[in-house]
Amino acid sequence: MRPRSILPILWALALVGLPSCAGKQARTTPQPQPDSSPVPAAVEAPFDAAGFDEQLARIAREYEEGIDLLTAGDEVGGEFKIANAGNDLREAALECESHPDCAVEPIFDLMDRLLALQSATINQQAYRIDAMEASIESDLEREPGTSPFVSSMPELGRTVSLLKGTDLRDLITLNAPVKAAIHDWLTWMRPMLLDSYENYGYLRAKVAPVYEEAGLPEALLFAMMATESGAKVHSFSRAGAAGALQFMPATGRKYGLTVEGGFDMRLDPVASTRANVAYLNDQFSALNDSLEKALAAYNGGENRMKALERRHDGASLWDSEVYYSLPAETREYVPRILAAAWLFLHPEGYGLELPQGDTATTTVELREDIALGELAVCLGQAGNPRGWFRTLRNLNPRYEPGQRIPAGTSVEVPVALGTSYEERCLEGELLTRARELHDASNPAVPEMIRYTVRRGDTLNRIAERQGCVTLGELAALNGIRPPRFVIHVGQVLKVPSCR
Repeated sequence: MRPRSILPILWALALVGLPSCAGKQARTTPQPQPDSSPVPAAVEAPFDAAGFDEQLARIAREYEEGIDLLTAGDEVGGEFKIANAGNDLREAALECESHPDCAVEPIFDLMDRLLALQSATINQQAYRIDAMEASIESDLEREPGTSPFVSSMPELGRTVSLLKGTDLRDLITLNAPVKAAIHDWLTWMRPMLLDSYENYGYLRAKVAPVYEEAGLPEALLFAMMATESGAKVHSFSRAGAAGALQFMPATGRKYGLTVEGGFDMRLDPVASTRANVAYLNDQFSALNDSLEKALAAYNGGENRMKALERRHDGASLWDSEVYYSLPAETREYVPRILAAAWLFLHPEGYGLELPQGDTATTTVELREDIALGELAVCLGQAGNPRGWFRTLRNLNPRYEPGQRIPAGTSVEVPVALGTSYEERCLEGELLTRARELHDASNPAVPEMIRYTVRRGDTLNRIAERQGCVTLGELAALNGIRPPRFVIHVGQVLKVPSCR
């Protein structure tokens, strides 16, 4: 039965297109110029059902092409095609409303199909994130590596001319977004800012010279570490980014951050800082020496920014057509970086008191096997009311907190600890308790058994039956790759003995 009004269709169409500012650039139908000559009486043309079906088919193809572009990572192009398809579908619905012979059912069928496609794409992307997170679980259990990072990279020999010798104060525009970000840092984000500054302080002697050598301002490095990770070396995102500067695996490999000796070099603060300099160098070259655009590329993707640069050649990042083509996260990220750098340079102007403790470090040769977690417990709050766990991890990134470090190994510790290691971590009741707590939080690894895959098995079902291993852990144990986790009948798997 034909509805009396097309309004329900138009309301539902609002759900079809993914949120995008590309819709502002959607096609419009040229309007004819007024003509003063007499207009003959209109004769309604018969409805072209075949042509209407072809129009719907074309709209479906354009929408599907947009989804394919999004899946491939071209979000600007994908969102633009989706917005155009959505506008065309609206026009087709209105055209159908004006013809009594037009059936609206094909429009509803197409809407259902596109909504199902959109839902499947969203679910697929969410599954990929979960699978990626599972796939890196094995990387979190690392043995200490010994291979040093390749200290020289071709890009590092080329300085960034825009910032070399230029005061960063002259490059930051205190516009409304940056001022709003300063407000955030000084209110609900102030504790994070102070923690970031303290964490950065103990890394400063290692990483700041890398920026200085490249001609980049230290304030920018601090701001990026504070925003990306709170200057935590062992920071991992759900999407798989890692390290104080949050490199994704593929980007990290491109800039030399590989896995060496079982250690993910994205967690090495010096190596990741060198890679960060090389990445920014490349973005300055590609994006017309724009600091804001280089930062947007770091967060939102270099392909997206290159596409926007081509489309809006010469426009500032703050131009509305550029700025509102960025994801909401990137629109927050760039001002937040600039705001943190500004506060690093002008703390006194905002009543900000940054931690000023002694951040010098030294090395201690361990007299007994001990884990960083045990050290943090027995050292307690000596010289630091919040304890030393995060600092110990940042200074010794190659060791996991549950991994006992052999006696005779030198570990880096703050000079402020003084003789605390000898006084508190060699004997005594506190050390005994630290070891008990460590053993409770790091149970022995279960014995492995061999399991032959049977008909009807999936990797997830096997993991659930065992009860003590996750899908990601079981996949990592057997070298099975996400997202499909394919196994076959007769395949022999290593499975923890959980009984």
